[in-house]
Amino acid sequence: MNRRETKRMAWQLVASLVGALAVSAISPLADAQSADGNEILNVSYDPTRELWRDVNEAFGPVWEKESGKAIVVKQSHGGSGSQARAVIDGLEADVVTLALWPDVNQIAKAGLIERGWEERLPNRAVAYTSTIVFVVRKGNPKGIKDWPDLAKDGLAIVTPNPKTSGNGKLSFLAAWGAVVTRGGTEEQARELVTKIYERTPVLDTGARGATTTFVQKGIGDVHLTWENEAKLEVKESGGELEIVYPPTSFLAEPPLAVVDANVDSKGTRAVAEAYLRWVFTPEGQEVAARNFYRPTNAEVLSRHAGDFPRIELFPITAVAPDWDAANKRFFGEGGVFETIYKPR
Repeated sequence: MNRRETKRMAWQLVASLVGALAVSAISPLADAQSADGNEILNVSYDPTRELWRDVNEAFGPVWEKESGKAIVVKQSHGGSGSQARAVIDGLEADVVTLALWPDVNQIAKAGLIERGWEERLPNRAVAYTSTIVFVVRKGNPKGIKDWPDLAKDGLAIVTPNPKTSGNGKLSFLAAWGAVVTRGGTEEQARELVTKIYERTPVLDTGARGATTTFVQKGIGDVHLTWENEAKLEVKESGGELEIVYPPTSFLAEPPLAVVDANVDSKGTRAVAEAYLRWVFTPEGQEVAARNFYRPTNAEVLSRHAGDFPRIELFPITAVAPDWDAANKRFFGEGGVFETIYKPR
């Protein structure tokens, strides 16, 4: 394939991925007249546009049958940390479906979500899980198979900024944990992540921006990204990209929550709660699986086992006592990331 054809395919892929922002901003039911209390805003992280578009399409008729009213679901997407801050600063989310527990809990600490929010939905508010994998160019010319390979000289890595992106935080913690969970020392973990960010020429603010950098701009030999985003990239690439599953990676558990202060002021609590609870139903779990998120329903997961290779996944407690401790140590002011990353 010549350079012109490669560039054309790259633009087609990015148009397919980024174009989802425009078409998924409002559900297909949005042109119906929305009665009071039946229009909600879902504030989510960067690469979930397609997932929530499909959830909206499936849930809309369910809610209309149950309530007799059409539902309008608006969507907002960006880096998970940035989205949490936007809600705290006044973005009137009815529900948040962010990448990380601390992002949702930050909103709770601001007084917008009531205490005990994790217990108000099944499975501590986690409807699906995911992980971080590698996307490489066709044929994997750099021979990337495992986390230590990311320290190779001459390698260019694409991953988002952990200060703003859930993808960015998870990539960092996956690399760190891949060392310490396999017998390595914390000094060796620090050495690996230092080399990774020395080889990262661009830190986008969110996962979808990093996809654009890797695909459209052709920057990088390997893209560290969500499993679902990787599946979508490869599916749309026409054979020009491949997924590499490392032997071990981080267990991502994106939580869902109703923003109590907003739904109570807007009169949308009933529909917001029903909307999130539907994702835990077998039908909702099927939508998650079809979008390459690992469903928490074991029966649904077993039906899609071929889509989700089995790898060793470790939780946050493998690298820190809890999420608060991890955020402070690794990503807070003066934390590990700030000490190792030197902006270019």
